[in-house]
Amino acid sequence: MDFTFTEEQQAAAEAARGVFADVAPDAVPSPALTTGAVADDFDRALWARLADADLLSLLLDPEYGGAGLDAIALCLVLRESAKVLARVPLLESSAAMSAVQAYGGEELRSGLLAGAGRGEVVLTVAANGRTGHDPAELAVTARQEGADWVLDGVQTAVPWAYNADFVVVPARTAADRTVLALVPRVGEGVVLGEQFSTSGERLGELRLESARIADRDVIDTEGAWEWLRDLLTTGTCALALGLGERVLRMSSEYTSKREQFGFPVATFQAVAVQAADRYIDLRAMEVTLWQAAWRIGSGAQGALPAAGDVAVAKIWASEGVRRVVQTAQHLHGGFGADVDYPLHRYHAWAKYLELSLGPAAAHEEALGDLLAAHPLG
Repeated sequence: MDFTFTEEQQAAAEAARGVFADVAPDAVPSPALTTGAVADDFDRALWARLADADLLSLLLDPEYGGAGLDAIALCLVLRESAKVLARVPLLESSAAMSAVQAYGGEELRSGLLAGAGRGEVVLTVAANGRTGHDPAELAVTARQEGADWVLDGVQTAVPWAYNADFVVVPARTAADRTVLALVPRVGEGVVLGEQFSTSGERLGELRLESARIADRDVIDTEGAWEWLRDLLTTGTCALALGLGERVLRMSSEYTSKREQFGFPVATFQAVAVQAADRYIDLRAMEVTLWQAAWRIGSGAQGALPAAGDVAVAKIWASEGVRRVVQTAQHLHGGFGADVDYPLHRYHAWAKYLELSLGPAAAHEEALGDLLAAHPLG
């Protein structure tokens, strides 16, 4: 078995490191010092550099100006973005584009994908449901009226909702099927309410009140939402991994310089053991991430559906990223809370990722259901 990345995947990661090399994690005000959102918009300059480096169109086929790469390549780029806390909708827009390409109609693909791949059209996804705990596909209803679909319902905590051109919204039909509707940010029956994440970013409560969406902008292919949801989740695990790796490196650098009793605290057994435990967390997060990304990208069959691998990745990522940042705060002491030092910001982003992924116990229960439905050998 060959576990190395392909040349194309490695090239994507290398390009990402080049683009993110000059990004300062504290380039915008700290959430600890800012009332409301830390900024009104995402980092448009960085977005343009990502477009110039062809990193926004990684998953698109060449006919739409893309590189035709897979979920692993996207996760490699997301991993690098999280190390510098890049404030761009890279995950949401890339995942939405990929879903449109895989499941959308020809008119939708030809009218949207090339522009989105160049960064001219920004997409996001409403994946949190009405409360953040309900299944997202049950939060909005959809019914057909002539050549349009009519949507009613509420989706909470939509990332980049105030800055994206379209929000991909899962909605349930009377026939108990899930469709994906591309809802414009501004339109009749579309109402946004401000919400804020732990990282200080502005989220949106999307309220749909008989919003009419043209049939060409609705994807009603079976399995589209489930595939998009798994890709979003796996990408979030990649963000958690990148953030955790950077935080552990910060802890290593700090404890190697900080001295007590004439010795670097990194040489103390209690410190070394805690750092080693967090290293093990990160390696487990990494291997489960690549397994999930490989299943999604390749479509390979396994003893369990790909959702089982995604559940395992979520279990490790949601718990692991929390443990990594908590240990980092402990090892940094009071310095970790200093707003002139970036660790507090990584902690805020980690909490947002942890909440986005949900509790490990819920994923363990989902995994148990899959094992019950698909007995192993």
